Amino acid sequence: QVQLVESGGGLVQPGGSLRLSCAASGFTLRYYAIAWFRQVPGKEREKISCANDDSTEYLDSVKGRFTISRDTAKNTVYLQMDNLKPEDTAVYYCARQVRLCSGDASDFITWGPGTQVTVSL
Repeated sequence: QVQLVESGGGLVQPGGSLRLSCAASGFTLRYYAIAWFRQVPGKEREKISCANDDSTEYLDSVKGRFTISRDTAKNTVYLQMDNLKPEDTAVYYCARQVRLCSGDASDFITWGPGTQVTVSL
């Protein structure tokens, strides 16, 4: 069964860090791009980072603060989030697409249930 499950969310103060994990099962990670999206109520899901075997990409607002990485042995993708800001508060999702990072949420075929990240004093 193809599945993605996010973990690692929580409450953190501004300037703090969290590491999100996206555990993949039922498929081989190396053949897919995995992206991290986030969504706040009333807004569209926003792609913030993506990685495949060749490259990584980031939304401008998270460049230099977030780092995506892949562990193919563990079939897991991570998102290290540093220097978190209140505007990073959202539900974070990981999703997969065959090979490519291009496109928006509608192009990604499998989604995890999400994990809440709250950045607040």
